[in-house]
Amino acid sequence: MPTEKTTGMDSQLLEAPTKHEKMPSAEEILGNLEEAPKITDKLNIFPFEWRVETPRLMEIYEQSRDPGWNPGQLPWYTLEVESMTQDQRYAIAYWWALLSVFDASGPAVFARAMIHAYEVHEEDAIRKCFLSVTRDEMNHEEVCGRAINCLTPGGPLGYEPETELGRLARNNIEWLYHNGSRYWSGYKKAIEHYPMPVLFSSFLFGEVASSTLFHSMYESTQIPVFREAFRNIGRDEGRHLSFCLALLKEVLPKLSEEDKETVTKQFRAGFIFLSGILYEPPHEFWQLPDTFIPAQRLLEEKAREAGFGILTLEKRKENWRTAVVRLKTIVEPYGVKFPALPEIDVDGETVAFDADKIVPIF
Repeated sequence: MPTEKTTGMDSQLLEAPTKHEKMPSAEEILGNLEEAPKITDKLNIFPFEWRVETPRLMEIYEQSRDPGWNPGQLPWYTLEVESMTQDQRYAIAYWWALLSVFDASGPAVFARAMIHAYEVHEEDAIRKCFLSVTRDEMNHEEVCGRAINCLTPGGPLGYEPETELGRLARNNIEWLYHNGSRYWSGYKKAIEHYPMPVLFSSFLFGEVASSTLFHSMYESTQIPVFREAFRNIGRDEGRHLSFCLALLKEVLPKLSEEDKETVTKQFRAGFIFLSGILYEPPHEFWQLPDTFIPAQRLLEEKAREAGFGILTLEKRKENWRTAVVRLKTIVEPYGVKFPALPEIDVDGETVAFDADKIVPIF
């Protein structure tokens, strides 16, 4: 027998608005069909589709599902911080903070590129590769954070340096992050301005640069945990390079003359931005005080003293030149002119630089 409470609840139930004696037929429904409104937004992730136009990209994505390493499982316990002087710790942490301008911004930068790939309805393989790169960059960011906080707890900015070199390091980091924020502002404007082939050309420049850097750091560093980190990060960057090359092999022959000119300009922009880590920051983009370069050189020398593999300026110039000449040989057969890079003795086209439309990714 229903209780008084149950009866009260039953009285509040509403009957179904429509009762069907039989199921309607598809033909009857089609007779009353109303078309959905057209999606007219220029940038919209809907409707979804899963087409694959470049099978090689899917192969690279499948290979990337398990990156084969975990930043938390690197041998951090072997890092003998106590055996280093205070200034050596500041100096190595400074280099990781410098790297973080490029590598720790990677997750946000590639995530934004992935979202844009959805918005412009790029093939599924491109979206998936961007996802894998974003995940890799998160690992690289984690390495930066772990290294900095092992050496300078609370760093890179949340602590009070105890030496003159430490104060120089923190001031430099503040300037680096100021410029990093300017890059992010420019990148957000530019990502929607260029077609994907132009963006990938810029990404390729960054991947060539990063592969060069981490290979040299792996070979030169004597500190085991950092050496292992560079080995793994370098392997990731090599996969990212394969991703860019596979796509550009398809799109470079189809570039318009206007897009080719834009690629040339973005290569110059990439050199200017990435020289902040690969060489020394040029003035065209980097807003830095006169004290910055002398302080950085002091910090680099102190880091080398502790067995950290920062190359000399001359060696960095040589490596940077080798990397860009490699890129030059890739794109020039497709009619893409290479920009002049007089800083590292590379001849080419003289092009303008626009700091508000800078899209290189490291």
